[in-house]
Parts: sequence; structure tokens; C-alpha cells
Amino acid sequence: MSNAAPKDMQDTPSIAFIDLQAQRERIAGALDKAVLEAVHEGQYIMGPQVKALESELAAFCGAKYCVSCSSGTDSLAMVLMAKGVKPGQAVFVPAFTFVATAEVVAWMGAVPYFVDVLEDSFNMDPASLARAIKEAKEAGLEPAGVIPVDLFGQPADYNAIVPIAEEHGLWVMADAAQGFGAQLDGRKVGTWGLATSTSFFPAKPLGCYGDGGAIFTDDEELASILRSIRVHGKGSDKYDNVRVGMNARLDTVQAAILLEKLKIFPDEITRRQAVAQRYHEGLADVVSVPRLIDGATSAWAQYTLVLPEGADREAFAARCKAAGVPTAVYYPIPLSWQSGYSHFPSVSGGVPVSEKLSGAVISLPMHPYLEPETQDYIIDAVRDAL
Repeated sequence: MSNAAPKDMQDTPSIAFIDLQAQRERIAGALDKAVLEAVHEGQYIMGPQVKALESELAAFCGAKYCVSCSSGTDSLAMVLMAKGVKPGQAVFVPAFTFVATAEVVAWMGAVPYFVDVLEDSFNMDPASLARAIKEAKEAGLEPAGVIPVDLFGQPADYNAIVPIAEEHGLWVMADAAQGFGAQLDGRKVGTWGLATSTSFFPAKPLGCYGDGGAIFTDDEELASILRSIRVHGKGSDKYDNVRVGMNARLDTVQAAILLEKLKIFPDEITRRQAVAQRYHEGLADVVSVPRLIDGATSAWAQYTLVLPEGADREAFAARCKAAGVPTAVYYPIPLSWQSGYSHFPSVSGGVPVSEKLSGAVISLPMHPYLEPETQDYIIDAVRDAL
């Protein structure tokens, strides 16, 4: 593969942070054939590949229903629309994640209520959630739902989160934009809570060549409403609009691409786990590496380190770059600090873990085609940079 970077090479190696071309080389013939078939068939919107993809995705994760859509962000918004989220309601989201999780709540005129995360898993802290629900009620808000995020590929602790939500009559929607393909206690992501949202953005573990997303649920009525919302609130036909909806269809070409990528997806998840294990073995003695909760596997969308307290992250990243090793920071600012969201409430005491992680995390190259020789080079470069 193109990623080989021998330790003894004198020139700075070229290492991809996410190598989509290596994946393409593996299935180029099948991908080209699938795309051309979709183009020649001429059903560019909601063609047969879309229905086939929904069936295959549902079977993969064990959900009864899959509703594909135009993006991961839209998949979140569609569920909120289906649940009738409105002003005066609070939806609880982690402060340490990408903005889309909170953004869609604000779209509805509702209140994204920020809770903290756990330092070892990066995911929603159940104790912080329980405290936030109580405080939201005391503030006169109506708690409506919870959106845990499967950050960096690991499922949130649904065994702890779902009972807290149920105690207060709240629904749970899993934001699995990064976690599709992972498992918790033998159950695949896509089967926890009322619904699961995911993204097929190209850099995700299962990505298309544009934007795309999907929602998984076992609730037949919810699935029916979501299909209506996806097409402008369609009823019996496109001129019978029974609710406010949106234009959120997944196009046929992207569905065709995803059908081919899904065939190799289980193998790619296995490869990602091997890459993560090699990183762990090579770096755990010098830096804080990701930890999985009991019973969890990860889709390893990212491999994220937490640098030691006081470490200069910019200098570390610069040393890695000089050695030819790309890095990235997910995420440098908690949502509760960002100017578009700082006026929304946070749990009492703030979100100190989210704040700490935002200043200390850094991610290394992660993809299924990272060869051991290249990964050893990365590990050596990281150790030197530390």
C-alpha cells in the first residue's frame, strides 16, 4: 500500500491522516461498476439502491428500520422534528463534541443543555446528566430528550444513560456519527435508545463520496414519520404534505457507493481495532491513550491521545509534522464556550472535564490501511515528540 514509510528512510515520509485512496484501490472495480449502473439507470433520486442500502444497513446492526437521509446533521434534526421538540424544552447534549449535536436542538427553538463528559471515555457523564435534568426542571424548562455521542467511535454508556432518561420520561437518541460499527454488550450501535443517528461523511468509518446519513429505530411509527419528513412532510403523494418537513433524501449514487463499501466494512472495523491496539501497545507507557468502557468495542473513527498536563500541544504537533506525521485536534473548544452557544445553560459547576480535554487532546492517523511499518514510524515519531 501507499502508506509504507520505513524507519530508516532519510526523506520525510508522506503519511495520510485518513487514507480514502487505499480503500478505493481495494474496491475500485466494484465501485466504478456500481456508480455507472446507478447513472445509466437514471433514477438519481430515491432509486432502488437507496431501498437496498436501508435494508442492508438495518440487517447489519440489527435495527428493524433504517431511514437514509442527506447528512448526519439532518438525521439528528429529523428525529427532533418527529418528536415535536419545541421552545421551552431542554435536550441534553455533551459539551465535548462537534457542533451539529447542539445545533439541531437550537434549530427547533429548544435549549441545548450542556453536560460534562468522562475523561477516560470522552463520552457523556451519566452523573452530570442526572444533575442537569434536575437543574433544568428547577429552572422552568421541560426536559425532552438526551443525545449522547459515541465520540471517536466508542458507544456512550447507554446502560447508565438510558435508565436515567427513562426515570424522567425522556427519549434517548444516540449520535453515532462516529460510532457506527461499534458494539456495547454484544449489541451493535443502532439498537440503543429510541433512535440512532449516523453520518456517511467521507471521513467517517463508513463514508460515501459526499454527504449522507441514516436513522435507525425499532419504532415503526417513528420510521414512518421520518420517511415523511425526509420528503417535505409528504403524505399520500408529494402534493399532500401532512407535516412540515425538509428535503433530506440520500441520492442514488451515494447509496450505490455505500452498498459496495458496506461489503468490506466488517473487515475494516477489524483492521481499525488492530491499528488501535498497536498504538496502545506502543504509546500507553508515555501518554494517556483511549480507554474502552466494559463491554464496548469501538469503530475507531479517531485515535485520540490526551497529552500530559502542561504539555505544549502546538509544539508537539509541529514536531510530529516535521517528522511527516499529521495530527488533528477534535475538539479545541467546548461547545459551551463557543460564541454561538455560550448563552445556553450548562450543568452546575460547568464542564471542567470537557474544558480540560479541549486543551489536551490530539488525534493520530487512523484508518484500516495503516500498515504496521508505517504505524511503527508514527509511534516512534510521537515518542520522540513527547
